[in-house]
Amino acid sequence: MNDAIFITPEVQEAAEIPLTVLREDGSSDPDLDPNLPKELLLRMYRTMVLNRELDDRLFKLQRQGRIGFYLTCTGEEAAVIGSVATLNDEDWVFPSYRETGLPLWRGVPLRKFLAQQYGNAEDNVKGRQMPVHTSFREARIMSISSPVGTQIPQAVGFAWAAKIVGDPTVVLVYFGDGATSEGDFHVACNFAGVFKVPVIFFCRNNQYAISVPLKRQTAARSIAVKAVAYGLEGIRVDGNDVLAVYVATKRAVEKARADGGPTLIEALTYRVGAHSTSDDPRRYRSDEEVQQWHTKDPIERFRRYLEWRGYWSELQQESLAEEVRDLINRTVEDVEKIPPPPVESLFDDVYARIPRHLQEQKEAYLAYLKEADRWRS
Repeated sequence: MNDAIFITPEVQEAAEIPLTVLREDGSSDPDLDPNLPKELLLRMYRTMVLNRELDDRLFKLQRQGRIGFYLTCTGEEAAVIGSVATLNDEDWVFPSYRETGLPLWRGVPLRKFLAQQYGNAEDNVKGRQMPVHTSFREARIMSISSPVGTQIPQAVGFAWAAKIVGDPTVVLVYFGDGATSEGDFHVACNFAGVFKVPVIFFCRNNQYAISVPLKRQTAARSIAVKAVAYGLEGIRVDGNDVLAVYVATKRAVEKARADGGPTLIEALTYRVGAHSTSDDPRRYRSDEEVQQWHTKDPIERFRRYLEWRGYWSELQQESLAEEVRDLINRTVEDVEKIPPPPVESLFDDVYARIPRHLQEQKEAYLAYLKEADRWRS
C-alpha cells in the first residue's frame, strides 16, 4: 500500500523536516522570522547565556563536593527559552529535569534557585528533593520528579481541570525523547487528543535516553509523527534555533488557548554533556559526534542573528559575560553561608495538623539531639 493513504505529504514533511528560521550566516528566513521586539530578543539571549554559565558552575560545584548531584543542559538552552517565552504569566509549566532556564526566565531569584541545589534553610522544598528537582509555585513551575514521564499525564490532568472550570490557562509540559517510550506518554497523548486539552507536549529530543540512542527507542520516522495516531498536530523543529522554537510553540499556545486542542512539538537538539554527574558519556558515544553538534551551538547561532540585526556587539558580549559570572559568584558565596534546614522541619507538612504520635516523635528526637550535643560538649 501507499504510505500516503495513512500519512499525507504535508504531515510527513512536518514530521521529518524540522522548522528552521535562522541561517548559517546569522540572517533569518523572512517568511518565518517572528520579528520579535529588540527587548525580548535581548532578554532571551541574556537568559540563555546565564543558563550556560550557571550550568558550567553547578557541574563544577558538584565535582568539588559542594553540591550532591547535577544534570547539565548545555546545548539545549534554545529549546527551553524559545518555548517558555511564548507563555503568559498565568500559564503553567511541568518540567522534566533539564530545564534550568525556566526559573531564570520566570523571575525566580538566582539565590532561591541555588538554595534548592544546596538543600539549605532557604530551599522552598526544605531539602527534601535532590538538587535540580525544583518547585516554584509562585512562578507556576510544577515540582520535578525523577521517574521518567510522570509529569506528562499530570500536566494533561491539570490542563483538563482548567478547561472544565473555564480557566484560559495553557499548560506546557517538557520531556526527553526517552519519555516517549513510556506508557505515561501514550495515555497522556491519547486522553489529550480525545478531550482537546489545552496542553503542549514539548519533547526535547536530545538524541539519548541516558545511554540509549533514539534509533534504539523507536522505529517511527520521528517523534512528531506519533501525533497522528492520537489525533494531535505534530511538528518537528530545529531545537537549536531559538526563533524556530518560538514560532512553533507560539502557534501551539494560541491554538490551545482558542480551544483548538494539543500539539506535540519535537525539538531536535543535543545533550552536549553527560546525562548527569553520575554518567560517563564516552562509554556510548564518540567525541566526533559531540564535536559535530558543537558547531550547531544555539547560543552562537542566536548571537550571530543579533549581530546581523545590529542589536549586539563584541563589547556587549564581554560586558554580559562579566556581569553573569559576577552574579553567579556572589550568589554562590551568599548561598553557601546559609545553614541547613532546621531539624524539626522533618516533621512539618506531613499532616495539616500534626497528630499526637508524630508530635511525640518530634519531641523525642529533639530531646535526643539536645542530649547528644551535651555529651559532645
